[in-house]
Amino acid sequence: MSADVAMNPQRRGPEEEAYEERAFGFWLYLMTDAIIFALLFATYVVMAPNIASAPAPKSLFDLWHTAGETALLLVSSLTFGVATISMIQGKKGQVLLWLAVTFVLGAGFVAMEIMEFAGMIAAGAGPGGSGSLSAFFTLVGTHGLHVSLGLVWIIILGLQVAVKGLTMPVTSRLFRLGLFWHFLDIVWIGIFSVVYLPGIM
Repeated sequence: MSADVAMNPQRRGPEEEAYEERAFGFWLYLMTDAIIFALLFATYVVMAPNIASAPAPKSLFDLWHTAGETALLLVSSLTFGVATISMIQGKKGQVLLWLAVTFVLGAGFVAMEIMEFAGMIAAGAGPGGSGSLSAFFTLVGTHGLHVSLGLVWIIILGLQVAVKGLTMPVTSRLFRLGLFWHFLDIVWIGIFSVVYLPGIM
């Protein structure tokens, strides 16, 4: 949106109104996603004590492994922010570079999460082991699925930036992807605080 339009909303054209409606629709989507994660958090908190005969969380969680996952995701949020600044400055090459760095960091996070799941299942702590484990795999797995979809989105948008350049439709989509990526960071901080820290300490 131009400064002139920002100061004079009545001058908005149909195209700008369409982009604003899409942004509003995406905010609604994020709100529904937040409700889904809130329900999954609530389910985990209720089910966490129900470990039955499965291994206790303290023997399953590795603080350093989780800290590594957290670092990858938080740094990826920072690199996506740099990509957004580059987009505002119209630096197409920088946008592609920082999107690629964000993708690598996000892929590293997903790889570490898959390793964690595989290790837990090999230790006899799969999703069917107890109510606590079912809630854990559902919550953390849903977040991991969102990150994986975000990686696919980064690839698609990276191709659009490379082919079409930083046009208004592309930058609008890039802005919404940024919202989605930062939202996943916030959810992960919640998972780290509610699931892993109490399980380890």
